[in-house]
Amino acid sequence: MVMPDIVTDLSTPTASASAETIERARDGWDAWRASRLASVTGPTGNLALIETRWLATGDETTAEQALVGQPETVTATELTRTSLETGEPERGIRLWDAQSPAIRDFETIDVFPFDPSWVIEATFTPVADDRTIPFEHIRDNGLTRDLVVPGDIAFERDGVAYTLSAFDDDGTLLLVFGDPTNGADGEDGTYASGRFLFVQRGDDDRVVLDFNRAFVPPCGFSDQYNCPLPPRNNRFPVAVTAGEKRVVFGSTRH
Repeated sequence: MVMPDIVTDLSTPTASASAETIERARDGWDAWRASRLASVTGPTGNLALIETRWLATGDETTAEQALVGQPETVTATELTRTSLETGEPERGIRLWDAQSPAIRDFETIDVFPFDPSWVIEATFTPVADDRTIPFEHIRDNGLTRDLVVPGDIAFERDGVAYTLSAFDDDGTLLLVFGDPTNGADGEDGTYASGRFLFVQRGDDDRVVLDFNRAFVPPCGFSDQYNCPLPPRNNRFPVAVTAGEKRVVFGSTRH
């Protein structure tokens, strides 16, 4: 597969946030970085997921029953989703291993240096509660799942206007975005399927997009996740050289 070249913006980016907002983002960046590394290596962190098992209709297997025969390091949880075939709820079980091969082989997550130009103050415009946008997911063979998008996020960067769609992830806005670094070779290449970013909401119509906290989605750590992919309007034409790049296992980057 031919990897895309990274698009380089040769102009100097202009500040897209106040000095106070940028300084606050800079001050919290090291703590965020440490919390990410601790989170993904935890007993139920992204690296610990070893199996996602979707149960057939009528299968009443519980999480406790799924642990029979498993090592003591393994725990189980239950989850649900909507079947793309029937529209009905599906039950699933996930197995997590606190000593999984991925945890043992994990080295770090490559990350760009903090870049103040990628701290962006934007406008959030709420929309009707029932508005959804179809998102493709990495394991759904091109089919889509409708996710609630409670508003539009608008800003301008270097003379280009953007309107992004972040969906409601248990009460938090989650932005799934792509850019030309995805899957690119070299030191500035990032995870091929795109990256995630939690949107910081204020008390009014303002939100902060701190792309220095963009992160590799769960599917970059385990193929047992089914991550959403960036919709067309969330794909930047320029390289977003901020946030996490790729997961490093041994001598490989994913």
